[in-house]
Parts: sequence; structure tokens; C-alpha cells
Amino acid sequence: MFGWKIERSEGSVEYWSVITGKGDEPGIDGGIMKRQGKEPKADTPISTYICTIGVPNLDEYLNRIQKHGGKITMEKKPIRGVGWYAYCLDTEKNIFGVMQPDASVR
Repeated sequence: MFGWKIERSEGSVEYWSVITGKGDEPGIDGGIMKRQGKEPKADTPISTYICTIGVPNLDEYLNRIQKHGGKITMEKKPIRGVGWYAYCLDTEKNIFGVMQPDASVR
């Protein structure tokens, strides 16, 4: 969906390496692990950071997220002088953010 390369790493822990772009492109590589506890309930307060992904067109990516089985949990909102953002759930009910930079947002 985001053009990332995700590969399972060898070892006893379920871990996937995430490559977000080529070495000369902006981005932060990372990893994904299996949740180590119960699935959060819909009304549970967020008690951790939310991974937020920068995208060139928020509306386009919100449509893609829904097409792939994700859900929008907080509709598109402005951040003055920064851009537009929304929160979503993936198919395993992990929350994440998507943001479109736009310094002209008022």
C-alpha cells in the first residue's frame, strides 16, 4: 500500500523488517512485531505513541486503507501550518496515523 518492502526476519521472535524507501530517499526504516497482549477495545484510551506515516495525498490513502480492510477511526483534521491528518486501524486493529504535509493549512 505504501510501497514498502516487508520481510520476515529469521529467529525465534515473530519480527518483520520494514524498508520504507531507497537509501537516497527520505524515510525511516523499522520493524513490526506481533502484539504482546490483548487486542485493545474501541473505547480504550491510547497509552502509547501512534506511528504516523507521511503521504502525498491523504484522501487517496484513506481510500486505499479502506479498500485493503482498514478503518478510519478519526476523520481528516487540519493541523494549522502543518497539514492534514487522520487515524486508522489496520486489519489487526492496530492504530496508526496518516498525514499529508501542507504548510498552507489554516
